[in-house]
Amino acid sequence: MKKVCIVGASGKLGQYMVRHALDRGWEVVGVCREQSVSKLDAYKDRITIVPGATNDSAVIKQAVAGCDGVLTVLVPWGLQQYSSGTAQAVLDHAEPDARLIFSCGWHITRDGKDSYSLGFRMMLKVFGAMARLTRFADLDDQVEACRRVFASDRRWTVVRGSDLEEGDSEGLPVWSRHVGDPILESNKTRRIDFALFMVTALENDELVQEAPAIVSCKSASALKHTNPAGPH
Repeated sequence: MKKVCIVGASGKLGQYMVRHALDRGWEVVGVCREQSVSKLDAYKDRITIVPGATNDSAVIKQAVAGCDGVLTVLVPWGLQQYSSGTAQAVLDHAEPDARLIFSCGWHITRDGKDSYSLGFRMMLKVFGAMARLTRFADLDDQVEACRRVFASDRRWTVVRGSDLEEGDSEGLPVWSRHVGDPILESNKTRRIDFALFMVTALENDELVQEAPAIVSCKSASALKHTNPAGPH
């Protein structure tokens, strides 16, 4: 990996990915909304910043040109197909052999085999309805974004994050193919490590066309269950 594009670079997760990528000596292009460019001031002399909406096809086309990998934070803002538009622009314009890594929440399912608690499903239903009513977010659009990624023959990975918290790195998270697997029960990951998993996935071909759900490697559930280094 020599050159990577980080779509959504100004957010907390995006900034951690910028740091991890620079630590590896990669050339970094960051995409963020114009009003958020200042959030990247700490890196402005080390990365190329392309300002604009991440669901703007022209912005993404410019940013991903020549990149070996693209890291995309799928954010379900508003009701303007922000997630699906962003995903589609990346799928349309990334280099043919580029590794594409997307982030989303645990509510995304690829094969319908994930198992969610009643409390989680109720929370998702209530939050989703309220977010849409207030025009704050559209969780269904994130579902649509991932559906498009899953249908693609690209070299993609969709990383499904657990509840995120700040703090020092605990190491590379462990993963499973299905929410509900015992190893994921703790449902906690440091945000810096979510970013680490995404950046590391760029060079892990075992994750091509996988949708790993992750949890901290230091969590109680990860420590309790055997062979945390691979899928379950």
